Amino acid sequence: MLKKVIVSFSTFLLYNVVIFYLGWNVYHWLEVAFHLNTPIVFSIIWLYFAYSIVISNLNERFRITKVVSCYWMILMEYGLLLFPIANLLLWLVPSVHMLWIGYIILVLFVAIIGFGSYMAYSPIVRTKTIQVKTQHKSENFRMVIASDFHLGILSNKKLLQKFVERSNAAKPDIVFLVGDIVDDHPYWYKVYEMDEVMKKLTSTYGIYGVLGNHEYYGKQIPIFIDEMKKSGVTILRDETICIADSFYVTGREDKTNKNRKSLEQLSTSVRHRLPWIVMDHTPSDLTTPVELGVDIHLSGHTHLGQMWPNQWITKRIFELDYGYLLKNTTHLLVSSGFGFWGPPIRTNSRSEMWVIDVELTN
Repeated sequence: MLKKVIVSFSTFLLYNVVIFYLGWNVYHWLEVAFHLNTPIVFSIIWLYFAYSIVISNLNERFRITKVVSCYWMILMEYGLLLFPIANLLLWLVPSVHMLWIGYIILVLFVAIIGFGSYMAYSPIVRTKTIQVKTQHKSENFRMVIASDFHLGILSNKKLLQKFVERSNAAKPDIVFLVGDIVDDHPYWYKVYEMDEVMKKLTSTYGIYGVLGNHEYYGKQIPIFIDEMKKSGVTILRDETICIADSFYVTGREDKTNKNRKSLEQLSTSVRHRLPWIVMDHTPSDLTTPVELGVDIHLSGHTHLGQMWPNQWITKRIFELDYGYLLKNTTHLLVSSGFGFWGPPIRTNSRSEMWVIDVELTN
């Protein structure tokens, strides 16, 4: 208990140091550029920005505050990268005027947000053909895979419409939505009537999804599952099903659920004469699927860091933090996601949908 208190207090203290450092830089530049002389007003506004993350979580209806919190994350991450460089430059080269350094930083922020917004809101379709050995005579099939929509205020109905259009154009046999479909809770999914868009998603054998960590954070899983059902999406929760006597699909609970079943438990009904596909939102364990003979393993979660240089963290945490890997006979795929979490930008990855053609061989 004492350890938790110390960690919480240290985190709170460090966060406030960051707030002060960023605010101090911004205020002094505004003072020089626009002769600003209202420190109290600035401090109030700045603290609102800084604590918008906390305020927006008090009630999902705080729409404006939620948007502010998302852009605050951009300011915080890239401010901590750019401001020290500016401070060091001003210290090493006193002749350089703070005004122009500030304008350069501002232009960089505009460029980052512009480029990042394009990468986030202009999804790409990635295609691949893989071969899976089977003892059963079945026809080849096509999968559409997407994850991490985080549907809500900024990852919105228009972005979902782009996914539905691209997926339907691919004419898939089956669609997989690999977790974090909504941003914590389905409130805005319902308010913006995104179900009307999702219902237009088509495939031969249906649309299947799993829970991600953010569905657990929202603590409204029954409501979420009901909304997905109304939208034509079947959420698999530690279930293995056989589809059209052609392949098995296992949908795992997210690792956030400490009581989720093991993959070994979920494999008992699998007969390896048919291909076996597993959805597990977080790619935390890629060894067990290989050992159990999973043919195709699908994950998301990592966003490939979403914002540079966060990919350095994901690469250290996960064996495969993005893309495709063939390990023994198991085809592993980790998507960077179709939407985004928090900041509505991607500076290290692009929103994407995968179309995988599965060729069955003897």
